[in-house]
Amino acid sequence: MNETQESKSKEIRKISESDAKEFVLERFEDVKKSNKIKDLISFQAMNKYMIMAHNQNELKILGNIVASNKKVSFSEILAEYEEHLKISLDSVPTIKTHSNVIMHIFGFFSKNFSQLEKEQFFNLLNQFQDKKITIGNMLSEINPVIYRFNNTYLASQTYFLLYSDPDMGNIFQILRNKID
Repeated sequence: MNETQESKSKEIRKISESDAKEFVLERFEDVKKSNKIKDLISFQAMNKYMIMAHNQNELKILGNIVASNKKVSFSEILAEYEEHLKISLDSVPTIKTHSNVIMHIFGFFSKNFSQLEKEQFFNLLNQFQDKKITIGNMLSEINPVIYRFNNTYLASQTYFLLYSDPDMGNIFQILRNKID
């Protein structure tokens, strides 16, 4: 791959906050079209950490809306959910909110990590909080751990899809480089 192709490739892979918001809202449109509560429940589960990074209070409200599915008509649930989803995505994630999400994710693995792995994790988190690495770098380091422990719940999170840095040395990048 020459330098121009590589530059274009990197441009294509970088996702802005507005792109991420648009992606999530498009997936929500799919839920509305399906008109099925099970699709809304799946949507909520897959976007939990994405929404948490944007607005933790709205995440709680959205969870309560989904949980009210037996008390209110589904069309009312969808309308209220969409309103709060948009409110949540209007908030811009910060280092603090991303760090909160990362700590929630850490909870999935902490009991399986060695002391050295825990130290490395917190070293990475400190680097992120000190702005020495990006959230994309941080998530790219966590991605292999998700597969190591076969955590399908985390693997399905749009948070990783939209924020991980595809240029890091994860297995997919390594394989792509061998093909090129």
